[in-house]
Amino acid sequence: MHAFHSNWTRPFFARNPGGDYAVEPFELLTTALSALQWQRENGAISMLCDTVAARYYEALGLFFLWNGGVYPLLDDIPADVNPIAFWAAGKLYALAALRAPCVMIDTDFIVWKPIAPLLNELDAAAIHREDISPGIYPGPEAFGRSQGFDLSALDWTVRPLNTALAYFGSDAFRRFYTDTAISFIRSAPEADDVLTYMVFAEQRMLAMCAAGYGAHVAALSDLPGLFGGQAYYTHVWGFKQQMRDNSELYSDFCRRCAARLCRDFPEAAEQIAKVPSLAPYFA
Repeated sequence: MHAFHSNWTRPFFARNPGGDYAVEPFELLTTALSALQWQRENGAISMLCDTVAARYYEALGLFFLWNGGVYPLLDDIPADVNPIAFWAAGKLYALAALRAPCVMIDTDFIVWKPIAPLLNELDAAAIHREDISPGIYPGPEAFGRSQGFDLSALDWTVRPLNTALAYFGSDAFRRFYTDTAISFIRSAPEADDVLTYMVFAEQRMLAMCAAGYGAHVAALSDLPGLFGGQAYYTHVWGFKQQMRDNSELYSDFCRRCAARLCRDFPEAAEQIAKVPSLAPYFA
């Protein structure tokens, strides 16, 4: 069961021209837990990124987190891909570079148990379905900056699939989905919305492609289950802004991550604690 993280840094520099690239401490800590826990329970995991990200992780001494290797493949993402509107396009280009079966997993998502038994005979799976909220998942009229992409051929009634974790068992379907999603991304270089275009290409498109392809797709959980004390998954996404707004929450979360790393992965924790931005949380 081969998984991959991804990191495309062009959106960072589009938002921070001339800045020095860095990943926030809580994100580095969840990345470490995500990678190490996946290795322990599920198998190999790789990092597919660009050269800037690869050099950053190497400088921090964190290459060991990915036992499947670190591959700077995302330098070749075309220049006309809008890094502001399509800030997660790197995930789709990374997925396009791999063969199924594989698991696409965000660096803020942790899988605590083996999931292979949940994936039998599936062409694809994602962590949960999402409601079609007009503010997040509007109709085709919202995508006027997409030129030459046939929106009318899609099924707008299917609920989107959240891809914080997404499994692809069928290589033919993986290719169909990534080809379609990337075609949409390339059709909208002037996209002007920082949310709806990206979640359409990544999450709603997955459900639409599955419906059109006739793929056997499943959701592995639902939102009530995901946040209701289940033991399989942790997704930090909704907590990030709360941490940024509250320094005590931020520090407490990072210390708890460090403590978990020390408990479950003591040898790795010694290496991670050498990262200057993370050292205070291991003290």
